[in-house]
Amino acid sequence: MHMGAEDMAKKAAKRKNTRKNAGSRKNDGRNRLWLVFAGCCIALALAVAAVFQKPVRRHFSYPMEYEAEVRRACEKYALDPCLVFAVIRTESFFTPDAVSGAGAQGLMQIMPETGEWIAWRQGKEYDESKIFEPDYNIDLGCWLLSFLLEKYNGDVELAAAAYNAGHSAVNRWLDDPKYYDGKNLTIPYEETENYVKKVKE
Repeated sequence: MHMGAEDMAKKAAKRKNTRKNAGSRKNDGRNRLWLVFAGCCIALALAVAAVFQKPVRRHFSYPMEYEAEVRRACEKYALDPCLVFAVIRTESFFTPDAVSGAGAQGLMQIMPETGEWIAWRQGKEYDESKIFEPDYNIDLGCWLLSFLLEKYNGDVELAAAAYNAGHSAVNRWLDDPKYYDGKNLTIPYEETENYVKKVKE
């Protein structure tokens, strides 16, 4: 049986459409694979970002100068470097020769009498001539932070408040129901309240 030209054209068109549909299905399969792969990459990126979000944000929110000195003291006194950097930023904004109106000195703003007390607790002589040396100043400040964190059971807010206002003041507030309800402390000094907020940023 001979096919006419019209029948042959129809069969050729049918074969062409079949090949076209097969190619389309193949491309669809490849596209789905790429979409799955891209979705996995995005999910992985989001997971990594979630894990490292806080450290990255804190790293870029302020400079990390004197990193070697800070990390050395943090290892010595088991402190979080981010906390120490936050205290230095708030105290002196990384200015090693800073002197406050009250007489606090250096990167971590150590008062002379506080430096003498820390050195005494360390069993050392206080060397005021070194107070503006980053290594010495940071060591004194980190010892004090470690002492305060231990005193207040790791409470960063209380330790920061005591670093600014003195632990005698914080002890008075904790003993006064007007300021402390057993859970939350209301800091009566505006300067100290703002200080704690900056350290915790």
